[in-house]
Amino acid sequence: MGRHVFLRIVDVVSNCDPYFQQRIDAVERKGLSLLQKCTAAMRMLAYDVSAYAVDDNVRIRKSTAVEGLKKIISIVVTIFEGEYLRKPNSNDIQRPLQMGEARGFPGMMGSIDCMHWQWKKCPKAWKRLFMSGHREVAIIILEAVASSNLWIWHAFFGVSGSNNDINVLDR
Repeated sequence: MGRHVFLRIVDVVSNCDPYFQQRIDAVERKGLSLLQKCTAAMRMLAYDVSAYAVDDNVRIRKSTAVEGLKKIISIVVTIFEGEYLRKPNSNDIQRPLQMGEARGFPGMMGSIDCMHWQWKKCPKAWKRLFMSGHREVAIIILEAVASSNLWIWHAFFGVSGSNNDINVLDR
């Protein structure tokens, strides 16, 4: 995540909920800063780690990190869902189509890519379903379509071979 995006989220969060404002406790010590609370929540989301994992780096208790994460998610969805967390409209679709045409690719909205992640804690009952090829480990796949400005048009998590290009484009 770019610094400007992080700081925009921090600004929105600080204006929406007094929980994120730094306070002084009964013995006149400063409490956790806005940046500590937001950094802990963003690291938990970005790196898929528990609240214990951010405890050492950010110096924040597990209960505070979890509470901050819940509040940030709620605020981000409330504030940004109208602009970013919605289905595209016809104006949104015209922009990448025009960009593709200008670059010599008429009708192209974006590029499709696929990533494979090892699922270390896959339940034993599901392991065979998620095994792929010669590997002896469970794999989960992310398929995504993104335009050149990194706007994500489609994302799909699933089993290898469960979704092909035609199904992605149909969605």
